[in-house]
Amino acid sequence: MDHLVFEVGTALLLVALASVLANKLKFSIIPFLIVLGMAVGPHAPKIGILDFRFIESQPFIEFLGRIGVLFLLFYLGLEFSVSKLIKSGKNIVFGGSVYVLLNFVLGLGFAYLAGFPFSEMLIIAGMMSVSSTAIVAKVLVDLRRTGNAETELILGMILFDDIFLAVFLSVMSGLLLGGATSAGGVLVSVGISIGYMLLFFVIARFGPPVLNRLLRIASNEIFIIVVFALLFFIAGFSEKLHVAEAIGALLFGLALSETEHSKRIEHLVVPFRDFFGAVFFFSFGLGIDPRTLGSAVGLALAAVGLTIVGNLVSGLISGRNAGLSHKASTNIGLTVMARGEFTIIVANLGIAAGLMEVLRPLSALYVLILAIIGPLLTKESKHVYRFLNRIFKWTKPKPQERPASQP
Repeated sequence: MDHLVFEVGTALLLVALASVLANKLKFSIIPFLIVLGMAVGPHAPKIGILDFRFIESQPFIEFLGRIGVLFLLFYLGLEFSVSKLIKSGKNIVFGGSVYVLLNFVLGLGFAYLAGFPFSEMLIIAGMMSVSSTAIVAKVLVDLRRTGNAETELILGMILFDDIFLAVFLSVMSGLLLGGATSAGGVLVSVGISIGYMLLFFVIARFGPPVLNRLLRIASNEIFIIVVFALLFFIAGFSEKLHVAEAIGALLFGLALSETEHSKRIEHLVVPFRDFFGAVFFFSFGLGIDPRTLGSAVGLALAAVGLTIVGNLVSGLISGRNAGLSHKASTNIGLTVMARGEFTIIVANLGIAAGLMEVLRPLSALYVLILAIIGPLLTKESKHVYRFLNRIFKWTKPKPQERPASQP
């Protein structure tokens, strides 16, 4: 323990350098931090007197990573709104349903053909069904597409995907962490999870007047202490009910999303979300033995291929249903393709439940590949559309003007 502070400080310095490098390259920091964690984890080789393995501090860094998950999901809950869902419209509900259902079915089929047991099949299907809100939002801003015709539908589909994530994690927490073995026990565990989630939906819908009065605290210092104390207590209590602690954080954020204090909380939480979120991706990499990645390369590449196809098809179906052009619809499928924080959270649920260890390298490779090529394909969406248009002939090329006939 004598070197704990130095090890943690060194780890955070490396996280900072990786983040600066990613920003210089104008790329998502997620793959950089995962690779960094793998490079300096306990499985990394010692080169002479140079030893960058974080062995003594790994449990503490992993705990900081758990805090990062809580802040990521808490912020997501704050961004979500029951009233937004009601007003979102049938196009968003249709598009979100097509997106989630198609990717989930492809994930189930892939896991079944790969020979995974049923619980692992569900986790893999969940991993392949959730996009990265952080990467999608960053891509839209960086490429200046926030004003595009398809952007509202993209954001709506991401919102719908986030709702699916909440329901999926609640159900899977009941199945995997509830400890039930009989059919009746499983139903009880799942029922508790869903009932617990519905309770927070009710609080979000009808509780804001009470919450507004309770949180009218002038001092930012005391305000943030109260909010964070409730966040960690609710996350811990959720785990006692066999509901994932991350879902407890999300549901608490949801309960506060409709209050008059939501923007104030968001402003205060963002630095914690960014800092601890970065530590989370780094800690995830620390737990990966690079030597095990080879066993998951084929599975990861197959999953990536299916995700690319599933996203393009669901984007085209959703966009065309909303009356958008084939080009805009192609943009939808490419923009929501990246995978990141939520895929890893789903994988971690399976790992925490003692499922097959291959989930860790599979999820790491899957996220790394799509976190890199997803934004690249989105940036080059014009060329992707032209390639697809040559195959499917959605629009005919404009005829060239004939030169005027000579007299």
